[in-house]
Amino acid sequence: MILADSSVWIDYFNGRASRETDMLDALLGHQLILIAGDLILAEVLQGFRREKDYRVALELFEAIEIRTLGGRDIALQAARNDRALGAKGITPRKTIDMIIGAYCILHELPLLHSDRDFDVLEAELGMRAVKCR
Repeated sequence: MILADSSVWIDYFNGRASRETDMLDALLGHQLILIAGDLILAEVLQGFRREKDYRVALELFEAIEIRTLGGRDIALQAARNDRALGAKGITPRKTIDMIIGAYCILHELPLLHSDRDFDVLEAELGMRAVKCR
């Protein structure tokens, strides 16, 4: 299973072709492979301006397993990860990305993303990412 980040979903819904959106498109319909998170769902859905587009996206997400990404253990791990990076002089930009990264690390899930903010989590904390070719 893999977790798909909002950075890929947003590009996908905006019609921006990339290796990541091609991978997402190939995985859609394989519920046992592709999952999304509640925070990712919120990030993606809040960006729609047209009701029609919102409803199309909402229907697509109905067919995918949505996991709760937060909770005490994940919050504590995200804080530890942030502090570990801070000790190395690295300042993560987004708390939600730290939560998503902590979830992926703790659950050993690779992340499909196109957000360079996750690169540091890969390099410094061992988060796995889906490598698109």
